[in-house]
Amino acid sequence: MELALADDAADIASIRAAVTRYATAWLAGDRAAIAACYHDAFTLHYAGHNPLSGTHHGKAAALAALAEVARRANRKLLGIDDIMAGPRRGAFLVRESFGRGDRTATLERLLVFAVRDGLLSECWVYDRDQALVDSFFAD
Repeated sequence: MELALADDAADIASIRAAVTRYATAWLAGDRAAIAACYHDAFTLHYAGHNPLSGTHHGKAAALAALAEVARRANRKLLGIDDIMAGPRRGAFLVRESFGRGDRTATLERLLVFAVRDGLLSECWVYDRDQALVDSFFAD
């Protein structure tokens, strides 16, 4: 049991370091540092019913999807309210603003990350109000 707890502690520390590095880059708006946090095999999962819903495989595809999110919703990070880490996943609870035309909204989102080789390898995005997100991402 002690060995398992020690292994968990090391895994938690590694995951916390990776997600904290990403949080720091995102808060600073440092796009190069943000991209450097992604594993080459990074996979992004967007829920919902909109043109960006689904799985975006590979760093290039994920970055393209994120660029499209910014274009469609004028996405801005307002704050990272919590950073969490466990032995298998890390997560952020964030607040973001979206804007499109004369519409704006403040959103609460949960981003859950898998980490491999010290880099983010997978992200699942969960939105508190998916229908609102879908409306910003719609064609």
